Amino acid sequence: MDPEVIVQGAWRHAEPAFYVVATPLGNLADLSPRARAVLAGVECIAAEDTRHSQRLLDAWGIRTPMLPAHEHNEQAAARAIVARLARGEHVALISDAGTPGICDPGARIVAAVRAAGFAVVPVPGPSAVIAALSVAGFVEPGFRFIGFLPPKQAARRKLLASLATEEVPVVCYEAPHRIRDSVADMLEVLGGTRELFLARELTKRFEETARLPLAQAPAWLEERAERTRGEFVLILGPGEAQAAREETGRQVLARLTQAGVPFGEAVRLAAELTGASKNRLYAQGLAEGRENED
Repeated sequence: MDPEVIVQGAWRHAEPAFYVVATPLGNLADLSPRARAVLAGVECIAAEDTRHSQRLLDAWGIRTPMLPAHEHNEQAAARAIVARLARGEHVALISDAGTPGICDPGARIVAAVRAAGFAVVPVPGPSAVIAALSVAGFVEPGFRFIGFLPPKQAARRKLLASLATEEVPVVCYEAPHRIRDSVADMLEVLGGTRELFLARELTKRFEETARLPLAQAPAWLEERAERTRGEFVLILGPGEAQAAREETGRQVLARLTQAGVPFGEAVRLAAELTGASKNRLYAQGLAEGRENED
């Protein structure tokens, strides 16, 4: 049987439900079959910007009516959605791109729907945070997401200073008109050796990513004029305390493998003794060929 037929018949809950639907970051082909079925089948779609979302619906031939649900009308939109659910309707929520409620409007609406006793159903898909992390290559377990950096320099620098010793990658968003200033503040506050991953225009025509020390980031941005355009996801590597542990861990791993300790056991011991990331030590050991020193 055609998988889409199965999806079309299976998405709808028996009782009225509110579907939080992830939509493409840029490439319209990233809308999942299940998301298409939900958006085509509900009675109404709550959209952050109905004009923007109309292009997505038109691309897939979806004719479901929309109502606006943005940061300036969330309370009113929540009341309207709860009223529709009370009448037995199914309603979907979408943002301009990615997963609603993640630095986008929607969380307050979800809370209101839950408080009213209706089911809230995730329809997962694109997320700029996860997309960037998946190609950044940071191997530390976990990450911290802080949303958009503060627009004012004093608040931004204060936040960055608090991240100096953060031991997991830190993910944030930044707008094109602030990217130069934010990267300059990162360099000033955190120093030139801290790693930074930059992702711009994810899944779009001019998508570009780079991972480099902060000292090189301003020059990378200025290398081409278009690099300061488009939406950015930034990932800061672990802070100084973790970096020091990683360096000590590498040294201990080298000593252990040179002494004849099997590579896997050496990685485990080096991580336990130094607090360095086991996954990162393993990856670095492989890159250096230490597994051959067993």
